[in-house]
Amino acid sequence: MTESPLYVLNTVFGYPAFRGHQQAVIEHVVAGGDALVLMPTGGGKSLCYQIPALVRQQAGKGITLVISPLIALMHDQVGALREAGVTADFLNSSLSISEANEIEQRLFRGEATLLYAAPERVNNPRFLGMLDSLYERGLLSLFAIDEAHCVSQWGHDFRPEYRSLVMLHERFPATPRIGLTATADALTRADIVERLQLQNAAHFVSSFDRPNIHYQIVEKTDVRKQLQHYIQSEHSGEAGIVYCLSRKTVEEVAGLLCEHGVRALPYHAGLDREVRQRNQDAFLKGDDTLPPVVMVATIAFGMGIDKPDVRFVAHVDMPKNIEGYYQETGRAGRDGAPAKAWLCYGLQDVISQKRMIDESPAADAYKEVMRGKLDALLGLAETVDCRRGRLLAYFDDQSLSLEASTRLAYRCNNCDNCQSPPRTWDAALPARKLLSCIYRILQASPGLGFSGTHTIEVLRGKLTVAIERFKHQSVSTFGIGADLSETVWRSVLRQLITRGMVQVDVAAYNALHVTHVGRDFLRSDELMLLRKMPEKNERMQGSKSSKKFSSDKTSKTDLSLSTQGERILRNLKTWRAAVAKEHGLPAYVIFHDATLAAIAELAPLSVEDLSGISGMGARKLAAYGADLLRVVDSQRDDE
Repeated sequence: MTESPLYVLNTVFGYPAFRGHQQAVIEHVVAGGDALVLMPTGGGKSLCYQIPALVRQQAGKGITLVISPLIALMHDQVGALREAGVTADFLNSSLSISEANEIEQRLFRGEATLLYAAPERVNNPRFLGMLDSLYERGLLSLFAIDEAHCVSQWGHDFRPEYRSLVMLHERFPATPRIGLTATADALTRADIVERLQLQNAAHFVSSFDRPNIHYQIVEKTDVRKQLQHYIQSEHSGEAGIVYCLSRKTVEEVAGLLCEHGVRALPYHAGLDREVRQRNQDAFLKGDDTLPPVVMVATIAFGMGIDKPDVRFVAHVDMPKNIEGYYQETGRAGRDGAPAKAWLCYGLQDVISQKRMIDESPAADAYKEVMRGKLDALLGLAETVDCRRGRLLAYFDDQSLSLEASTRLAYRCNNCDNCQSPPRTWDAALPARKLLSCIYRILQASPGLGFSGTHTIEVLRGKLTVAIERFKHQSVSTFGIGADLSETVWRSVLRQLITRGMVQVDVAAYNALHVTHVGRDFLRSDELMLLRKMPEKNERMQGSKSSKKFSSDKTSKTDLSLSTQGERILRNLKTWRAAVAKEHGLPAYVIFHDATLAAIAELAPLSVEDLSGISGMGARKLAAYGADLLRVVDSQRDDE
């Protein structure tokens, strides 16, 4: 008899109930339907194909092929499935020929439930021949296309190899397909549907909200000191990820953090492969004898990282778009405990991102879409209303009311703007001074263009070599902005660029030009409320009241434990670390912290007591139940 999805959830994975859209997705796919699933990081996407794989195999439908983009992700997911008693394999370049042949033989003997492979391998003629044979024998149950946004040119992780996956539908029309991703705006979703021919698939779109993540965006002054202060004051001794735009910055930031007592490791494509793997393993697997790792990385690191206890994700450079930002910040707090997303950005970030778009060899239509995505991210950075409201509205999240989707009323009370509303000021006069100064400089030097730094120096009445060379001390706007600091002027300029009033010509040494929007404003009598720059000491802290946002260093799973419970938990983690090392897996694959905390709180006396704990499936109960009881009993005896 075929087991029900709920029974599989309870007995194999050890969870008491489905969350969100999981049950609807699973029942649809079990019945043979195609699906497109958008579910936030940590929302349980994997179960949406793993449970159908088990149920359909029991019904004689054969194996499920999971297309996954990263070898590390395959290793961890297969390891987790095997720990739960599920027969799963992967085929990738880490295997020897004999190992790969043995796996293929297991497939034909019907001994595997899930097979993981990269899109490059799926496109290999020999691999396709194996799928053909399985399909002809009725042993090809389901295709699960993970990280489906990689198929879209509008997505933040575009991989051309994903485009050819459309042949799965054409070559194996009777096999259902499920595409899954955590982040995709409307444009990317439409591209996924078209590229994978999922027009007839059911769409399951969960809320994008990650309520446990606190969002904070600060203005860049001395970013490395700001980052160092942020980590040491709010996340000392916690695991985190710091994203940087360049390899050079990764190395420098990792070195700086190490100098100040933070266990930081670099990760970027320029490192030797063995070094990258060693650093990633140190981050994922951890070592109870050492502090948690802070990984300093380019965006080459992160996709498929399932580490549940990442307490913060920091960006020292601006991402390319909101999708990338949301995907990267979503790697924090996968365990549901409080976590933080911290972004530090400034005018140079805006210019650098615009330059990368303008100088790319892409078509003009593509560049225009990328500019729009960057503008949306700039809007998020400069907004004075709720950050989360902006994010959810960008993804057209249906959990927002109509009014809130216009970002007029929504308040999450878990972002910097909600908890400490930014000060604003009427900057209409300074804005008009700046716009006029750009005009006057261009009038004085026809055919030339000048940067923001030069324009601000004219406004503030600085007699630099360049100003004297071009005689810009003679323009009418020279010195009319001497009452404001350079920092304030840069803030005004950045916000005018964000509002589309000033354009930066990156091909002409970042020359400024006033747009038609800026010209319209100059001719109007409109007010202009801009964010007010915080004082210097507040900027260094990264927030007007940094302590207010400080995360509780105790995980939410530890809060109610007695002294005995805390002692049991420490010993359970030590036991888990030894088991994980023996199996070559991250500790969280053996048991999540929440499961160990529940055991420590319950202090079970029997295997039956363990069976109702979330995350304790039948296979793990049989494999580890006796050991867990011994750990608990040893601490009980110590009382």
